[in-house]
Amino acid sequence: MSNPFLHLDYEPAFEALGGDYSDVVAASEFPLHILRFRNDAVLTQLGLNPETVTDEHCIEAFGKFETVQPLLAMRYHGYQFGEYNPYLGDGRGFLYGQVRGIDGELYDFGTKGSGRTPYSRNADGRLTLKGGVREVLAAEMLHRMKVRTSRCLSLIETGEQLWRGDEPSPTRSSVMVRFSRSHIRFGTFERLHYFKRPDLIEKLLDHVITYYYSNLTSERDRYALFYAELVKRVAELAAQWMASGFCHGVLNTDNLSITGESFDYGPYAFMPHYNLRFTAAYFDYGGLYCYGNQPFVCEGNLELLQKPLSLVIPSEDLQAGLTLFQQYYRDFYRQRMINRLGFSQIPTPEAEELLQITINLLKDNLIHYHDFFIQLREQFCEQWQDEPQNILKDAEPMQHLDRWRQLYYHHLQTLSYPELDEIKQRLKDYNPQVVIVRPEIEAIWEPITVEDNWQPFYQLLDKIKAE
Repeated sequence: MSNPFLHLDYEPAFEALGGDYSDVVAASEFPLHILRFRNDAVLTQLGLNPETVTDEHCIEAFGKFETVQPLLAMRYHGYQFGEYNPYLGDGRGFLYGQVRGIDGELYDFGTKGSGRTPYSRNADGRLTLKGGVREVLAAEMLHRMKVRTSRCLSLIETGEQLWRGDEPSPTRSSVMVRFSRSHIRFGTFERLHYFKRPDLIEKLLDHVITYYYSNLTSERDRYALFYAELVKRVAELAAQWMASGFCHGVLNTDNLSITGESFDYGPYAFMPHYNLRFTAAYFDYGGLYCYGNQPFVCEGNLELLQKPLSLVIPSEDLQAGLTLFQQYYRDFYRQRMINRLGFSQIPTPEAEELLQITINLLKDNLIHYHDFFIQLREQFCEQWQDEPQNILKDAEPMQHLDRWRQLYYHHLQTLSYPELDEIKQRLKDYNPQVVIVRPEIEAIWEPITVEDNWQPFYQLLDKIKAE
């Protein structure tokens, strides 16, 4: 059977921009190809029937990199922990190709761990197997929590031994393929500013608007409107992370997508308890990218993006767009948290009061952040509408609990019995049965390391996807 990946209708959208934005590269050859993960849900988004796609098809396309289009290492710079770095770019990956999904939108296949490129510097261009496993889990977990995120299409173990300072070494190697809306980053524009090329910035803006903000193509002030929409998307993404208890870990400008989609997960973590200072990356010594700083860092990175964009967009238009960030963020965060509590809409002042007492309850009692929402999901019943003490009735006495029960009960009183079923469904939709804090990841990695047992990994994925 011919390989369906080689017969997709690839579009040379980014390639058509020309050699000012990327370099044609070759993939490395690997001594081994074992498919450890394939995402059949992504295949259906591409209009492919998973039953007709074999594991060998995945290996041929995304392990051996048989292809019908050039492989492109994308060029970009970025601010890393506040310092500008002009020596970045795709150092261990490339754009494999771009295709339309069944929704009509353009998507990227982007690799990670596929070998050295002109931007590898002194690195080997490889991805550890544990790093690949972690990114698969992050993407599927965030997708389940309704966060706008890239997803992993495949993960292939490649049979090399790698040496890393942050993992017991030698450690196993892998190559991963990411499925996302775009790999164009804030840093893609920043590089063009570094080389003082407003012509290339304008060309890239036209490309981004054509493919990712097509509703703006006929607008006279489409550049300013693009930036304003990007501000809104990034504010919403930050709110989704915060409500999900997720800490990205490395919010450099080369890790923020121009489409406002979450991607490129390295030392991420889901916080176990509500703690604004919770930090995911062991090397983030000052806590710059801690959980609570994420909205402010995103806003700051949007402000940094104004430097290159100001070469073609009036500064006052850019600043006008950014002034809305905090309001967008607050509105999106409040709404997502209300959804996680099971409600659809609550008037803003009352929603703020319920949100604040919920945070105080979690913070001051050191309640496990994710277990709290899982308990809501599992224990919710119609009797909660009868009296406040029925709500989480088995909970130990704790600070703020009585007040929280009274507020939650008050909002339940406004609902009909059919609407209680909607509460129950919403609690399931927004609160998965498991959230992968660090011990869960280590628990599935140990059997892989010790006995090459992948069953706990697949079982954890099944739990994440479960309704």
